[in-house]
Amino acid sequence: MAPLNRIIWIASYPKSGNTWMRSLLAHYFMPPGQAPDINNLRNFTTADVRQDFYDAANGGPYKGADLDDWMRVRPQALRLIAQSRPNHHFVKTHCQTIRIGNQDVIPPEVTAGAIYLIRNPFDLAPSFARHQSADIDTAIERMCNPDTVMGTPSGIFDVLGRWDDHVHSWTHAPGLKRRVIRYEDLLTRPAKEMRGLLEVFLGQKVDAAKLARAVKATAFANMQKQEREKGFTEKPEGMGSFFAKGQAGVWKDDLTPAQVARLREAFLPALETHYPEMLAETEAFARKA
Repeated sequence: MAPLNRIIWIASYPKSGNTWMRSLLAHYFMPPGQAPDINNLRNFTTADVRQDFYDAANGGPYKGADLDDWMRVRPQALRLIAQSRPNHHFVKTHCQTIRIGNQDVIPPEVTAGAIYLIRNPFDLAPSFARHQSADIDTAIERMCNPDTVMGTPSGIFDVLGRWDDHVHSWTHAPGLKRRVIRYEDLLTRPAKEMRGLLEVFLGQKVDAAKLARAVKATAFANMQKQEREKGFTEKPEGMGSFFAKGQAGVWKDDLTPAQVARLREAFLPALETHYPEMLAETEAFARKA
């Protein structure tokens, strides 16, 4: 049997730049004029929550009741996703790289590598709250809960867990070829971050004109315009705008000192590793509580 390690995961906690990265890659790799808009990204990438793959893996319409049902079908669904294209291809996931029972949620046998996107939890919290149609305190509770999952009506799940556990699972997964990109760095220097991803991780000789076109086409204002004009099919039910702000540092306006203190207390070791430059400012802000 031919090896199936074809999937390059585009992995992240929700609202951390996954859609943006998929769009950037689509606009870079697809011929001019053929890159999909935000509602047709499946023409370039797929996702590990696609109902059609679960139906095929199940031998008929899939509807699961719990994580056990999901994990019974998921390994075969992922094999079908890996087989769906002949070479390496990109697949979106919001899952952690954990084991449930004796099975890998992200199986090495279908995996070629991963692009992991990380966003600081202070800006993430209000964005995740909008994504969940919840208040910010509830969103923070979910970000701090090791049992947090999202699911479709048919029982296809995203195993999120805690924000820091999610980050650790991907940045420390043994044997995983990966490229870690901070959302904030992608905001401030998108061309530089993409050049590093393309050259170092994907082994591509970079076409500067194509890269410039991809960065321009996926500027946040253009993504917002597409959502306004066409909607966004991946937007959770009940959510307002998916592309709301797309900025770094909005936490200073959106969070209370008590909320900042809660996030610092919960995630301090991960912040020290991935966001050391935020420690002093968030500590000073939290002291106002």
